[in-house]
Amino acid sequence: MTPHSDRITDAPLFSIFIPSWNNLPFLKLCVESIEKNSTYPHEILIHVNDGSDGTLEWVRKKGYKHTHSDSNIGVCWAMNGLRPLMTTDYVMYINDDMYMCPEWDKVLYDEICSMDHKLWYLASTMIQPRAHRRRPNSIPVADFGTSVETFDEKALLANYRSLAPADWCGAVLPPTIVHRDIWDLVGGYSIEYSPGMASDPDFNAKLWMAGVRTFKGLGKSLCYHFMSVSVNRIVKNDGPIQFLRKWGITIRAFQEQLLHVDEPWDSQSADDPKAVKAELIRSSAKKLLTSLRDMKTATLWDHLKK
Repeated sequence: MTPHSDRITDAPLFSIFIPSWNNLPFLKLCVESIEKNSTYPHEILIHVNDGSDGTLEWVRKKGYKHTHSDSNIGVCWAMNGLRPLMTTDYVMYINDDMYMCPEWDKVLYDEICSMDHKLWYLASTMIQPRAHRRRPNSIPVADFGTSVETFDEKALLANYRSLAPADWCGAVLPPTIVHRDIWDLVGGYSIEYSPGMASDPDFNAKLWMAGVRTFKGLGKSLCYHFMSVSVNRIVKNDGPIQFLRKWGITIRAFQEQLLHVDEPWDSQSADDPKAVKAELIRSSAKKLLTSLRDMKTATLWDHLKK
């Protein structure tokens, strides 16, 4: 059954997953923006990594549903651990260093209501203080602060609508939303990518193999991303190599040639297997190409050749 966008109920609509690692000032601002700027009620589910900075105490005091680990277990374990707590039909993933702008959720839900199937993956649009070199069209640049102390909320709220781009292709990074049935179908996030490098594109690849073709970013569903780099505090897994070995294609080729990341939604180009192959050859090391010959499972490249 297709949901109705004129929803009138006090029940939560989205289950919002927020992993957080000793980032309390940003987490507080993120949650505040959700509670203040959402059109509909939602349930907020937080995974607290460590939490010795006061995060765990604050989450407990506020009464938010949460999970907790004594150390940082990474995004994959955190996201999967939150799944049993959710009570809605939609898994919404938001980073703790994001401020959600007014009507962010209404735009997403209206889009969901326009479809008669569950095979979609949608994203809000991030406004960032610095440019993304590979996403010039889908990530507007405007500096409203890089910390909680320097954040100019008033200026953001006065200007965010004017920054909205057209809808774009390639929902790959949070804020993202997927139906829980599709989340369960692909098994959530892959824990072999812990602590999390390349776990997002891997999740996208699993969705693709499950039949999802609508990877769409919505220009009018906006948030401000502070670009707080928590990943600089961790020992990273070699996600790009793991992705290549698992799927037989580079992340860049997958995102550019299959998901058409950063292209306008209404001008999607057709998949070009030759371009994918060329990109694979250019960006792959000899050692990795050798390992691909031993793969016995279906790959995205096999899927393209059909």
